[in-house]
Amino acid sequence: MKIIFTWFILFLVTADIAAQVTEPVTTNTEQQLENITENNEDIETEDDGYLQQMVQYIKNPIALNEADAAALSQLRMLTPLQVQNFIVYRNLVGKLIDLYELQAVPGWDIATIQKLSLYVNVSIRVPASVTLKQRFKNGEHSLLVRASQVLERSKGYLLDSSTATNFYPGSPQKYLLRYTYTFRDLFQYGIVAEKDAGEQFFKGKQKLGFDFYSAHIFVRKMGIIHSLAVGDFTVNLGQGLIQWQSLAFKKSADVINVKREAAVLRPYHSAGEINFHRGLGITLAKKNWQLTVFGSYRNLDANLVSDTSQTPDDFISSLQTSGYHRTKSETADKAVQRQLAFGGNLSYRYRQLQVGINGIQYRFKLPLIKPADPYNVYALNGSSFGNYSIDYSYTFKNLHLFGEAAVSSGFDKAFINGLLISASSKIDVSLLYRNISRSFQSLYATAFTENTYPTNEKGLYAGISVRPHQAWRIDAYADLYKFPWLRYRVDAPAAGSDYLLQLTYKPNKQLEMYTRYHAESKSINVNPGQFTTSPVVQQPKKNWRTQVSYKLNKSITLRNRTEIIWFDKKGVAAEQGFLTYIDFIYKPMLKSLSGGIRLQYFETDGYNSRLYAYENDILYSFSIPVFYDKGLRYYINLNYDVNKKITLWIKWAQSLYTDKTLIGSGLDEINTNTKSEIKLQVQYKF
Repeated sequence: MKIIFTWFILFLVTADIAAQVTEPVTTNTEQQLENITENNEDIETEDDGYLQQMVQYIKNPIALNEADAAALSQLRMLTPLQVQNFIVYRNLVGKLIDLYELQAVPGWDIATIQKLSLYVNVSIRVPASVTLKQRFKNGEHSLLVRASQVLERSKGYLLDSSTATNFYPGSPQKYLLRYTYTFRDLFQYGIVAEKDAGEQFFKGKQKLGFDFYSAHIFVRKMGIIHSLAVGDFTVNLGQGLIQWQSLAFKKSADVINVKREAAVLRPYHSAGEINFHRGLGITLAKKNWQLTVFGSYRNLDANLVSDTSQTPDDFISSLQTSGYHRTKSETADKAVQRQLAFGGNLSYRYRQLQVGINGIQYRFKLPLIKPADPYNVYALNGSSFGNYSIDYSYTFKNLHLFGEAAVSSGFDKAFINGLLISASSKIDVSLLYRNISRSFQSLYATAFTENTYPTNEKGLYAGISVRPHQAWRIDAYADLYKFPWLRYRVDAPAAGSDYLLQLTYKPNKQLEMYTRYHAESKSINVNPGQFTTSPVVQQPKKNWRTQVSYKLNKSITLRNRTEIIWFDKKGVAAEQGFLTYIDFIYKPMLKSLSGGIRLQYFETDGYNSRLYAYENDILYSFSIPVFYDKGLRYYINLNYDVNKKITLWIKWAQSLYTDKTLIGSGLDEINTNTKSEIKLQVQYKF
């Protein structure tokens, strides 16, 4: 009864969103988010800044007649060649009158225009100047409250706190509170507060209520000030070798999307507790020059070691990135490290050429000393370090070149160079080469690499996109890479390969289908036995997926996916997996209620043959569960507009396993064959 009352109060205390505005997640974006979750050990990213930005574009579309190349690049839907061709076209013929006039731009087609239509506009006229008073007065306030919970109690909540030393002292609910004020893309401020499941709330170690708080103020286009960040913000430099904190995609069927593009400074207002800076940043722009400087000071979670047998001083063995503060050990790691960061970027643009110089320095209160494992020989150590780089991009006719060359404090080198080619109106090609030293290290960096972080890797990626007919599209890539030094769970230098072929058919607005074959081979330790090092062998994985989406009418869409996976098919650890689901999506125009239902079946031989499936969720949220063993899953997702100011969301999801009675492990172990989750969200705009 207490739990029901808590949920009810959350809705009451939060009593102008456009009807049924949902996050714009395309098929390619779904695949990208699935890849991120798979490559980050099944941990879903909490960075919803991309979704917030795209929804903001729906409400305040980019004015194509005034937009510059940087603004168009933020959409992540256009290649640099498409952006450059549009700028040249607009300079030649003047302002656009109709959106479909864009068909005359080289490299643009109907599919591209339809994809952009939600986020751009040719009729909106942007005022030449906006006063400070207008920025503060004429914007939109938004208050969002979200709560979620796994209903089955896991082991961590059932242990006797009087005898157990490791348990969850907090409630099983997860809460998110976010307030934002936004005036177009020119001014915004807000706060975010979050509590994870198992963390205490206004008691124990959390006397201040929520476990995580974040606040920001962000100003754009105010005279010479291009952007100003106060509080929490992200920094994105070059191609991500030394710093990239915004959500970044890697390999997918969108084979031409290999270049990192984002504003250097961006406001941070997500629930993730790790990948951001806290302090002050400013970007100044004058003619072709742009200068950014920033400074940050914040506390970090870390493993503190006070072992005088190794050193007379305390040190940090590793930085913690989970953001959880539930158990005694997790709480003990909270905010024990202090990080000072400062740096900047100077860039110059002349016609089709852009060059930038980047640098960042870190200072820690306590030195970082990693365990003496072989793969840690070149790991980041010490109490201070820095990274510096030069990045460039250049467009010449139908070619676009880009890249970054970086060094660390020890002059360890890293390079990324890419080439985009528009071979014809129907063929695009991408090439990317990276060569990153085994000793190159950086924090908060995400480059286009196979590794999670840019280090210890050499590789060549090639992609091609062919559109033989308006209804057909063929996308393929090949990526060959090697790791010159040891890695975690790989006790020898290794190599790997990754291939993808996808065929997409979209004859009209009603039907879209694709079939995809993906094959990759990675090296990993097997059968460690009694030896110090383990044998390292290639373990290939192949999967085939077909997805069909059909729009019955303006309100109802049906979707089906079927996927099969073969892991190490001819090896001693051979496994297979299968997944299929059916979606029923109801989104009527100008109606208060919308929603969706999914029915899913999955069966795999084990964890190595696991599969992932993106799930439609409440606004600004997404779910990508991992599926292995045998079972069923279903969810119901509803969205209701109470009025023009208040919108409600609810999602109910349940997994039912037919071959086991225990789900999860450790403190997250559930002694049943079902796992049920409920999410509730309310947004109030004024």
